[in-house]
Formats: sequence, structure tokens, C-alpha cells
Amino acid sequence: MTDHASDHPVDRVPATAPSGPFDPPGVTWQGVSSRLVTARLVTVAISLLVPFVLGAVFALVFSLVWLWIVPAVALVIGVWCALVVPRQVRAIGYAERDEDLLIRKGVMFRSLVVVPYGRMQYVDVQAGPLARKLRIAQVQLHTASPATDASIEGLEPAEAERLRDRLASRGEARLAGL
Repeated sequence: MTDHASDHPVDRVPATAPSGPFDPPGVTWQGVSSRLVTARLVTVAISLLVPFVLGAVFALVFSLVWLWIVPAVALVIGVWCALVVPRQVRAIGYAERDEDLLIRKGVMFRSLVVVPYGRMQYVDVQAGPLARKLRIAQVQLHTASPATDASIEGLEPAEAERLRDRLASRGEARLAGL
């Protein structure tokens, strides 16, 4: 399957036999856009550019060999992120069920958030300048619990809009039934 306006693949993970608390039976996970990898790597590169450049400049200006540790560490962190971020993005998924929305994240430290539609107060779509440039958006679910981390990054804008409208209407329907 591909994203709507591009050739970037979107993962759709088929339902398989359950393998613990993070894979409920009969759930087909919808993946996010692979452009989220680019967004995250650009953010990492910008963050690491300052220590890399400053470390290299100070090492050259003051002729201190040990200062080369700073750009070397920044480079190692950048390479590590380049290897880890694509896998993290592939691990993000969401699934709409009859009564709730499931959101899973993480490779090493996995999480599964279950948000009942009746608990949603409002649904919010966000996109910063980089996300807009890459044509991705984030859907944020707000519930009565401030501890609920219910957000889905890396959605196509059309999918984010569809999901926002669908979740809002499902939330209103469940709330009206109380």
C-alpha cells in the first residue's frame, strides 16, 4: 500500500495470532507515513549540528585534541539515530475498533494505549513547519486523564482529517449514549 499523494509505503500489518499484551487478536494495524523518518532525522541532525560544529571549531582553534570527542560523540549519536529511527517509525500503528482506538509505539520499550471513544473530550490535528513541508500531521486525542499519551504522528493530512472527524463523531455518539 502507498501513501495517498506519494510513493512512500504505509505499513498495514496483518492480524496475526496474539503474542502478548501488545498484539490483541484480530487487530489489523494501520502504519504511518515513512516521511516521519525524514522529519525525525532532520530534527536530530539540527540538534546535533551545534555540538558537532562547536566542538570541531574549538578543537581546531585551541588545538586541543581531546575536544574532538564532542564532534565524535555527536556523529556516533547521529549514526545511531539513523539506524534506530526507521525501526521506531515502522513500530507505530493504530487500529480503530468498535468501542475504542488502539495506538502502539516502541521497539525496545513498547506501549499500547487503548482509548475508549466515550472517554475522548476532543481530537486535535497539528502540523509544524517541517511536518507541513513533508505533508504529514499529528492527531492528538484529549481525554479526562492528563496522563494519557494518545497521539499518532506521521499521518497524511487527508488521513489525519478523516481520523479526526471519525473519532470526534464516535466520541460524541458514545457520550450521547451515557
